[in-house]
Amino acid sequence: MKNAIVDRIAVAQRERQPLVLVTRLADGAQCLIDAASTEGELSLSAEQAAEAGSLLITGRSAKLGGADGLFARSYIPAPRLLIVGAVHIAQALSQIAAAAGFEVIVIDPRGAFASPERFPGVRLSDEWPDEALARLGLDAATALVALSHDPKLDDPALELALPSKVFYIGALGSRRTHEKRLERLRAAGLAELVGRIHSPIGLDLGGRSPAEIAVSILAELIQVRYRGERGATGAVAST
Repeated sequence: MKNAIVDRIAVAQRERQPLVLVTRLADGAQCLIDAASTEGELSLSAEQAAEAGSLLITGRSAKLGGADGLFARSYIPAPRLLIVGAVHIAQALSQIAAAAGFEVIVIDPRGAFASPERFPGVRLSDEWPDEALARLGLDAATALVALSHDPKLDDPALELALPSKVFYIGALGSRRTHEKRLERLRAAGLAELVGRIHSPIGLDLGGRSPAEIAVSILAELIQVRYRGERGATGAVAST
């Protein structure tokens, strides 16, 4: 691997930018693919470029189709889960998501909620969600869930997440609560994007306790990560 490519991968990892390195096994020719461009000495067909580009989301490495003997290796940032609202469901979700390999950050300016005692070992932010998300960034390896049930916290986070590259957006609430949320977001000029929100949030596993709802949220999040966006098809409601 050439030094320039090693340096480019190192920079991308620091900046949470996914890359795919494609190598022709016969002679070692290589190219790098990111979300916007392809660079390097190796030329790919449109089909091969699309196949390699799909790995930017899944993080898998694989041989590419065709007779060229190409191998694509993914370099993607660790999946990250941003949780807005340090509520009971967030306590369970932060633990199981971390166990599943996610970098977890809980965002809530209410100190009584977002405390180390309630979230041992979890990274906490006491900033307002719009401030925290602007600082943290919203990339294609990030998921966001809004759990606070408070429009002052959830809405600013959703307004930033909807036009971003995050791979999953979920929001807690009953259907009635969600309809009111959609009205506010449409009024904010996001009518064409509100379909990205999974609400009611989570797969329909039938659970009702905070821990069970947390499991359903993580299950849906993982499903979307690997199978692609399916629209707001969650089924867990909270009144």
